[in-house]
Amino acid sequence: MAEPVPMEKGLTLPQDFVHSLKIRGKYALFLAFVLIVFVFIEKENKIISRVSDKLKQIPQFVADANSTDPALLLSENASLLSLSELDSDFSQLQSRLHNLSLQLGGEPAMEAQGQEPAAEKPSHQAAAGHRRHVLLMATTRTGSSFVGEFFNQQGNIFYLFEPLWHIERTVSFQPGGASAAGSALVYRDVLKQLLLCDLYVLEPFISPPPEDHLTQFLFRRGSSRSLCEDPVCTPFVKKVFEKYHCRNRRCGPLNVTLAAEACRSKDHMALKAVRIRQLEFLQPLAEDPRLDLRVIQLVRDPRAVLASRMVAFAGKYESWKKWLTEGQDRLSEDEVQRLRGNCESIRLSAELGLRQPAWLRGRYMLVRYEDVARRPLQKAREMYGFAGIPLTPQVEDWIQKNTQAARDSSDVYSTQKNSSEQFEKWRFSIPFKLAQVVQAACGPAMHLFGYKLARDAASLTNRSISLLEERGTFWVT
Repeated sequence: MAEPVPMEKGLTLPQDFVHSLKIRGKYALFLAFVLIVFVFIEKENKIISRVSDKLKQIPQFVADANSTDPALLLSENASLLSLSELDSDFSQLQSRLHNLSLQLGGEPAMEAQGQEPAAEKPSHQAAAGHRRHVLLMATTRTGSSFVGEFFNQQGNIFYLFEPLWHIERTVSFQPGGASAAGSALVYRDVLKQLLLCDLYVLEPFISPPPEDHLTQFLFRRGSSRSLCEDPVCTPFVKKVFEKYHCRNRRCGPLNVTLAAEACRSKDHMALKAVRIRQLEFLQPLAEDPRLDLRVIQLVRDPRAVLASRMVAFAGKYESWKKWLTEGQDRLSEDEVQRLRGNCESIRLSAELGLRQPAWLRGRYMLVRYEDVARRPLQKAREMYGFAGIPLTPQVEDWIQKNTQAARDSSDVYSTQKNSSEQFEKWRFSIPFKLAQVVQAACGPAMHLFGYKLARDAASLTNRSISLLEERGTFWVT
């Protein structure tokens, strides 16, 4: 029997009872600690939630899907957070939550040991380095729809056409500072999930929202063969309006689950995007062990780009047209600055790629549209060789048939072109004084990419005078 413990006034308590009280006290302290930690976690999660909600509450400003907004370039003197600072804050916050969860034993055993969850493990192909993830990075009116077809036409590649369009239409960002940084983070993180075939990431941005993972509103669905072939092409449903339908067959609403499964079943993944403005934002994707990223940056003579945009998106260029027709002395400085910002964004990304930083070595290729237009099959072979994907006769046949059309289609998004003649048509539609503005604003980019300046109106329209320097393949290995 336990020895009695002497107490004041002659009272005694059994030693076992005292020991029990001590144990209970320790448990009470532990439970109090757990409660405090969970309160802390809840507060941290609310902070993240408020940041996410704030992004969606910013007043709607529908940016032109067909122009690169230089306002997304981060100012060196911005008083708000830079991209790197914002990204660092989010990473630290996520790390703190992760560490607290580990202390509470709330993480699965695999993650606690530093392993990836089973759902995020790369496939055997990806682990072996066979599966490629190709990003065609461009700006609007650079021929990216045409070049994207080089990958869309290959049967073992799952190709997506401009999926980031939905993010731009749903989440608005004010120019500069943390908002511009936030836009870059959103685009980048959605892009990563899409390359991993997580197509569900698009659903919150599609309007109206999908129901049971079914939608009729995925932007330009018909520009992706993989979304219009079996088994993704489900039976057509009568009296169901589909805004973006398949080109050559009638399909039911897009089943996102079937599309994601089709993506995982293909050997490779390719995606075209004109909303990724700066190459440095892609470093986390290039370093992600689940991805084998290949970036192809497509550029075009900025004089040709402006001439094309003024036709395709006439409403956005009314001030330019007014300046041309009314003979005003000066064009709006805001318009010139926007043009300069576009060119500088492209140039800085290309210079980074050509410098071959360690994280980008062997993952970057610079391609001029003019070279593709003159030698489409040769450039297709070079791009496929860079990506490490064998080029099939199916793609070669498509290139032969679609680059020798008798006349170009009137559709501004057409991918059928007499490409050897198409690339210089702009020289006969752009006034020389407009070319002068572009040359002054985009001189450094034109010099880097080998686009010669036109000295006068005669040299601009004289086909015997080449405005293109011959360059080898801009292929970083």
